[in-house]
Amino acid sequence: MKLAQLNVGYARYPTDDPRMAEFMDNLDRMNAMAERSPGFVWRMQSDSGNATDISVPGDADMISNLSVWEDVPSLGHYVFNTLHARFYEKGTNWFVPMKTPHFVMWHVPDDHIPTLAEAMDRLGQLSERGSTQDAFGWDAVDTSAWRRCAMAAG
Repeated sequence: MKLAQLNVGYARYPTDDPRMAEFMDNLDRMNAMAERSPGFVWRMQSDSGNATDISVPGDADMISNLSVWEDVPSLGHYVFNTLHARFYEKGTNWFVPMKTPHFVMWHVPDDHIPTLAEAMDRLGQLSERGSTQDAFGWDAVDTSAWRRCAMAAG
């Protein structure tokens, strides 16, 4: 089994607004870093090379990031122990804080590429039930090894 992840958010400003420039100008860099990271398998993208212009089913204002990784530690390393962590920490500069979960992980068969509709369903499951084996967040996994590395590097 592999690990799928979905991260969604509402941009504070239109993606072409100068206040979004730091985020938008670094998307290609972050995506390339993800693709070079150990354990990376696949990421959703349009012809633009990213996913900011892919409409989320039922919510055209939402921006999404959907990817598949070998396992939780691979994703965790990328999120918390690479340059990505600096952008992750600045997320509220570009995205409106959400009252419901905006991130979900779930296991997929090795040859399965999840759809955005499937991913949104998993996010809905997490919102309704909390972390389960079918849809879970960082609270359901041991991140101490990555957090320790991130703290030492920070």
